[in-house]
Amino acid sequence: MERNNRTILVFLIAVVIAVAVFSSFGLPLFAGPTATITLPTPVSPETEDPENLEQVGGARVEVTPATVQSVIAVMDRLESYSRTVTTTLEGISATAHVWVDGGWTRADMDLPSGLTAHTIVGEGQLWRWYDADESVLTWAADSSSVDVEGQRIPTYEDVLELETDSITAAGYEERNGEACVYVEVSIPELDQVERYWVSELTGLLSGAETVASGELVYTMTATLPETPAPQSASFQLPNGVILHPVGEESISLIESTSDPA
Repeated sequence: MERNNRTILVFLIAVVIAVAVFSSFGLPLFAGPTATITLPTPVSPETEDPENLEQVGGARVEVTPATVQSVIAVMDRLESYSRTVTTTLEGISATAHVWVDGGWTRADMDLPSGLTAHTIVGEGQLWRWYDADESVLTWAADSSSVDVEGQRIPTYEDVLELETDSITAAGYEERNGEACVYVEVSIPELDQVERYWVSELTGLLSGAETVASGELVYTMTATLPETPAPQSASFQLPNGVILHPVGEESISLIESTSDPA
């Protein structure tokens, strides 16, 4: 009798084990595939693209008042283009048609007086005449590539020459549909704030403004550049001397044209 009881006990244990094994491994075969949950791959903070970051040399750098000039300095820029620049000073506007090619710049500015000022800058020299007058003034240009002196057309070089301590804000803003690097400068002694927008796409200054005593006194806006500069663009003086043929290497003519024509 004791042997029979032992046999029954062993049999029941075997049944329990078999049921447990079947529950663990056998039921999934009849129940079909089990739903799975795919967890998202964690994103490293280093791969995030927060506001005020710029791609420079394959590395992300933050744009701050301390770094913005370095960011602007290494931007790629168009070497040949044309565009229209409008400046407004205390409500009086002037429009300039600008051509840039091979390090040379020409700007024909329609002045409020009705005159057109023609300016060519290249190889460290500047030439200026008005309308069809052949009397050309010339003098040494400053380091700016497009600054048509006295015509209030700033460039990105003006931003690079700012005193870093005077820069109070920097970042990214959209300006006239362009993604731009934004720079703000404070001049307390004049109760003045200057703002600049440099296009991320072209590296050129696309807008600027000056606020004095809380009032907007100066603005500069530029159209999107067309590239390259058209063959019709002329870097020719009224006396027929061609300072720079469009699309060709610069030809040094400074010595032969250094005196007023």
